[in-house]
Amino acid sequence: MTTRLNLVWTYITECARLLYWVYFKPFTFRAWLKEIHPELKMDTIPFSLRGEFSNNPRLRHYAEQGWWLSFAVPVLAVFIIGQIYTLATNQTFDWWLSCLALLGWSMGLIPVRIDNPRFRNGIYGFLALLVLFFLLGPRLAPSLFNVLGESLINILQRVTFVVAFGVALNVVSGVVSGVAWGVASGVTSGVTWGVASGVASGVASGVVFGVVLGVVLGVVLGVVLGVVLGVVSGVVLGVVLGVVSGVALGVASGVALGVACILGVFRVYFWIPELLWSMVLVLGSRLSRADRFLPYLPQRFDQLIYLPLPFLDMLIADTYRQNPIAAQRTLDYFLTSTNQQSLAARAMVQISIDCLYQCENLSAITVIAEQLAWLPSPPPAQLGTILPRFLEISQSVRAATRATSPYRQAELLASPLTALEGLQNELAFSPDARLAANFGSITHRWRQIIQQARQDLAATATYTREIPSAYIAGPTLNPETAQNRFKGREDIFARIETLALSPQPPVLLLYGGRRTGKTSALKYLPQRVGGDLVPLLVDLQGGASATTLPRLAEYIADEMTAAARKSRNLRLPELNRRSLQEDPFITLQQWLKQIETIAPSKRFLLCLDEFERLSEVVTATGSRTPLNFLRHILQHRERWILLFSGSHTLDELEDYWSDYLINTQSLRVTYLEPNQAQELILHPIPDFPDIYTPAAVERILELTRCQPYLVQLVGLVVVDMLNERLRQSATASTADLSKVTPQDVETVIPKVLATGGYYFQELWKVTLLDAEREALKFIWRGELPQNASQRVLTKLVQKEVIERGEDGMYRLQVPLVQRSLSQFIDDEEEN
Repeated sequence: MTTRLNLVWTYITECARLLYWVYFKPFTFRAWLKEIHPELKMDTIPFSLRGEFSNNPRLRHYAEQGWWLSFAVPVLAVFIIGQIYTLATNQTFDWWLSCLALLGWSMGLIPVRIDNPRFRNGIYGFLALLVLFFLLGPRLAPSLFNVLGESLINILQRVTFVVAFGVALNVVSGVVSGVAWGVASGVTSGVTWGVASGVASGVASGVVFGVVLGVVLGVVLGVVLGVVLGVVSGVVLGVVLGVVSGVALGVASGVALGVACILGVFRVYFWIPELLWSMVLVLGSRLSRADRFLPYLPQRFDQLIYLPLPFLDMLIADTYRQNPIAAQRTLDYFLTSTNQQSLAARAMVQISIDCLYQCENLSAITVIAEQLAWLPSPPPAQLGTILPRFLEISQSVRAATRATSPYRQAELLASPLTALEGLQNELAFSPDARLAANFGSITHRWRQIIQQARQDLAATATYTREIPSAYIAGPTLNPETAQNRFKGREDIFARIETLALSPQPPVLLLYGGRRTGKTSALKYLPQRVGGDLVPLLVDLQGGASATTLPRLAEYIADEMTAAARKSRNLRLPELNRRSLQEDPFITLQQWLKQIETIAPSKRFLLCLDEFERLSEVVTATGSRTPLNFLRHILQHRERWILLFSGSHTLDELEDYWSDYLINTQSLRVTYLEPNQAQELILHPIPDFPDIYTPAAVERILELTRCQPYLVQLVGLVVVDMLNERLRQSATASTADLSKVTPQDVETVIPKVLATGGYYFQELWKVTLLDAEREALKFIWRGELPQNASQRVLTKLVQKEVIERGEDGMYRLQVPLVQRSLSQFIDDEEEN
């Protein structure tokens, strides 16, 4: 007996929990339904999935519970509402009609449970015929209906219609709507007589009855509409119900129903006590630890709160200072299981501001990116792009602190310092004054911290007599970070400017071997040409990953927009991205016209770096539309000049390129001039110490043939060697350790070859073709190439790999390259 009672009690508590979830925790309810069945939703009739009951006991259990709730809750609710109605209006609640309505509703629930589809459909058909009978019967057979009597006919009509209504709703409604419509049916029938008698006894009484009816139904239906349809649809339907009932029952009852329904949609009846409770929690958090109050927030019990609950964002932010884990879990719950995303966003904004402002030293700045890594990406709209910028600065500072020397650390801190200056300038024009003030003070604070850290690191570097690691071997030189390390190329810059501003500018082809500084030259170009020319650099190595034409066009436009802002602080017009998806390059053509209108006195130099990668896009898409777009620019856009940059000449490209690169002027990027290379060795940065003997400089020039990458590479390895000596001999004088001799240069050659191994390997295996490699093997041995055509030898000369001496013999141009290739040749001959 006890076991059976426990089972009954468990079943009742499960039903109560289900009913609570339906109206107060719909997000939890939806997740729970997904666990039962992937297709199960709040408005799904579980009996429509009866075919899976045998394999899914939880689904069958839920169907049973939902059916019993739709049956029992309306009965209980009508009983309670009927008592309230009688006390409020001093009129009799029509229990007879209400019971008939509930009987009809209950009978409407029965067909849903019938497993036999033919029998179930037969009941539906019989009820449909019965409704038609009572609708058309009085007109088609008035004598028969007169015999039955008007009272009996009214009762039968009511029962029939409510049964049909119940069947219809239970066929299309889930548990949420089913319970509410059952309550509404019983209440409506119970007060109908009250309204009628009220109208007969006096208008005032009728108004009271109508208002009570409207409020009761409005509360019941409004809450349901808010859960099922959402706020907007719920409000609209509430207005419609108010208008319709106003016509049917009178203005007062219509207004009452509409207002009560709308208030129900916004859940005002629950919000008022929740507001009072939240104020109690906020006051309590001022007297005790804030994290103790998080489990009792109203959102923990009601996941649908449409109206604001003030100060809770401050409560969560205060909690984060004491217990970050508890605050994060609360925010995660708000974001995933409630409709409180805006409140969570405000709390995250406040938390972000607090964390950023609390950074008091460089170490605190380095960990802020990890500390706020839990924030969603992208962050809340209130933070815009500001928070990501701070997190990027934090990561840059962390990378700087991990550099190998105090000088390098101080140098790398220049980049985040520049970023902070740019961010502070942007905040000065921000439309959000409050946000600008908060983040502006943080920006100022961080700048002071980083500037002080740079000064301390510079002093440390001076004290330790460390030689600055000023050479950059490999990465492209960026003006923001590399500063004065880029040397020479004045002739290239002057030639580009002259040709681009000529009356009929040609297509420019900037070509040269790998690592000769083509991309670096393009990045320094805005600083080396006049303001009348706007260089727009597009790195097509990134664009080659595009597999569709709209994506490629979008990438090109984004690169151009960023380049214009960076090189000339020019804001290009917004691109029509919807049109871009439909006809990408026609949209780009129209966009170019718009760009011309905002800068009518300028010419635009579209620099396409790694232009050969467009061939990959042509192959992937099967379309030459991008090339046709470029030809359109050449032929129809007089103020646009194209510059192609790559490591291939025209004769090395696919044949179709010759149709697009017409009237091309080639500009070759080759070795530095000896004086430029010497300047790079001795003065890579201002105030670089004098560490080389003249003979050592000459030896580096000889070994590298003034190839910029190799000059940087040798200098990098030499400085590492000297700093290692300083660390090993702290008592030795700087003069004894710092001067580099030719023998020192010879000593570091093995490390130079190892450090630049990828460059030499790429040259041998990628840049050179099979026939060219075979010819090089003979040249390396000092022999005349056998079976090598003149074309092969000419290509090797063009690639600056070999040269022909006065004696008619070919030799490798760069001694370091010769030493590196010897290893590849030895390996191939051994195999």
